[in-house]
Amino acid sequence: MPVLVSSCLLGVACRYDGNHSLGEKIARKARRMHMIPICPEQLGGLPTPRPPSTIVNGDGEEVLCGRAQVLNDRGEDVTEAFLKGAREALALAKLMGAQKAFLKSRSPSCGLRTPYCETATGYGIGVTAALLLRNGIEVIEVNAD
Repeated sequence: MPVLVSSCLLGVACRYDGNHSLGEKIARKARRMHMIPICPEQLGGLPTPRPPSTIVNGDGEEVLCGRAQVLNDRGEDVTEAFLKGAREALALAKLMGAQKAFLKSRSPSCGLRTPYCETATGYGIGVTAALLLRNGIEVIEVNAD
């Protein structure tokens, strides 16, 4: 069964800071899977490295509904890039028949409980994670080792 995997967890230097978040456990597991590496922020057209981003006025669910936006620390609106990357990740999942995704924790794109959003609890779902879940794809949040 094919699965989506955050590229940074596999050692690809695609994080906002130009580094990776290699997760040894997921990398070992990935060797036994038909994996589809993704970086939604790169798929959305953002460069690496790039300024860190935060979801303003909500979390990924509100971004999908048009009630929140994603701003980088320079104050630039990168909402469209985050949405495009989420849509591209979903398109890859559908094309390849993936029903599961192993995504990086704490990410405004991939996290299930990211602190990089403005919610009452201080945590919320990332944009890509929200879109995948809306479309019936199981999302498993992975912390780097």
